[in-house]
Amino acid sequence: MRSANLQHPDSQRGVSLIESLVAIAIMSLGILGILGIQMRTLTDTSTTLRRAQAIRLIEDLGERMKTNPNALADLGTYVTTFAATPTVGTCATGCTHTQLATYDLAVWKKAVRDNLPLGQASIFVPPAETAVAAGQRRQLGVMIAWRENESDLTAAYKDNIDATKVRAADGTLSNGAGFQCPANFTCHLQYIPVAARCAPYAPGGNTTMYYCPGV
Repeated sequence: MRSANLQHPDSQRGVSLIESLVAIAIMSLGILGILGIQMRTLTDTSTTLRRAQAIRLIEDLGERMKTNPNALADLGTYVTTFAATPTVGTCATGCTHTQLATYDLAVWKKAVRDNLPLGQASIFVPPAETAVAAGQRRQLGVMIAWRENESDLTAAYKDNIDATKVRAADGTLSNGAGFQCPANFTCHLQYIPVAARCAPYAPGGNTTMYYCPGV
């Protein structure tokens, strides 16, 4: 009677171990892929939330300018660069409209720094408004910049999430307003109209004065 040709039990266990290791490796790759997608989703969500914060901050600046009875004549006071960090003063005992503009700008820039990671802001006169007389300008450009927790800082990726860039029909990107977003930062650009609560007029051709109803 022939004996059965059976494999050694140790070799059977070895094959099972190899199969288990392969299965674990494949499963690990799948988990890593899912984690990568999850991290990308979280990053995009973070960018969206910070952009929403930037929009709310710009809206806050617009509301501050609306409460200034003569913001139209003080547009130059609101103009600021990314690097400027004005000191917050006080209007506890009352302010002129120019002092109020200075105070609001300092408080607002501090809010940008406090609410966004490495937050910065630049306020500028749009190119189309530079040729207009100072007292007749009707809008300001606001660019807010913040630092993303990104591992991908390549120009191609940053261009795709940069709201200050304009994409032409051929797909090329350019700075829409001629103002550059700081390197390695994400930016949001928005224009805000300036309310004309105080109407300028020149009685008898004399020095321009301002009529502010209800002020």
